Order: sequence, then structure tokens, then C-alpha cells
Amino acid sequence: MHTLFVMFLEFFKTGLFAVGGGLATIPFLMDMSDKYGWFSQSELANMIAVAESTPGPIGVNTATYAGVTTYGIAGGIVATLGLVLPSYIVIVAISKILEKFRENKITQNLFYGLRPAVAGLISVAAFALLKTTVFPNLVLNIKALVMLLVFTLLVLSYKKLSPIAVIALGAIVGIIFKI
Repeated sequence: MHTLFVMFLEFFKTGLFAVGGGLATIPFLMDMSDKYGWFSQSELANMIAVAESTPGPIGVNTATYAGVTTYGIAGGIVATLGLVLPSYIVIVAISKILEKFRENKITQNLFYGLRPAVAGLISVAAFALLKTTVFPNLVLNIKALVMLLVFTLLVLSYKKLSPIAVIALGAIVGIIFKI
């Protein structure tokens, strides 16, 4: 049963758990592609390309594009509302008490702890997109990929490098380990 209601629920769930911005929604969109067949992985890559090249947040643009592609204008509205509604609810709910917890050490640690999860979601999305678009016949080398991730995290945690230097070092490690 692939109704607008199911689409709303899937995008609501995405909006609720994809912490960290639009790129964090990509693993959820990939799951929707596999689960419901609303769009293929290559169509998803096209959606992301269009969403990134148009004004506005990538997550909202991608939700709108996915909804319109699947169910027309109604699908675009439903998917977009489903994606943004959790954020709206959370912002309204916590806006009154946020000031009280701003200096709370537990709250600060919670937000600090979310950073690796966000980085992980974005990394999974980036790798999946690369695998789908640039390297469709790539055999996944988990050990080398983990080594590259650990290397990157170590470099970033011990030394403040420019993004260009990190990309160059990552490319060198990738070449060495044939990722």
C-alpha cells in the first residue's frame, strides 16, 4: 500500500531522525528506494543533483522532488510537510525551555555526542552516491574504508588542516589502499 499517507510517514520519520541537515536524509531516501520502489538509486542521484543545484535546503528540495516524481504535486506537498514537520514540532516544543538548558553540561555533551552520528550518516550517503554514480562496479573493501575513516579522524582531531589538505591526504591514502 503505497499511499500518500505512507509517504508522509516515511518522510516524517526521516525528518525526525536525519539529524545534521539535508545530506543526512540520503540514507533514509536510499532505504525508501529499496523498500517502496518510488524511485531508483540512479533517480535518487539525479534528485540530489537537482536539489543541490536549486535554491533552498537540500533535504527539503529532495523530499519535494521525490514526492512530485512519485505522486505529483500532492506527493511533493506531503513529502515536504512530512520532512519539515518534526523539526517544527521540536523547535516549538523546546523553544520555551532551551534557554534554561543552554548552559547545562549534559545538554552540551548530548549535542557534542551527536556530531559523530551526523558525520557517519553523511559519510554513508557520500559513499553510496559515489558507488552508484562514479564507481557502480566497485567491490567494497571495508577494511580499507575503515582505515581511511580512522586516518581522516585522527588527522582532523590532532591538527587543524584545511579541507583541501584533508582531501589530498584522503586521496593519497585511498590510492595507497586502493579504495
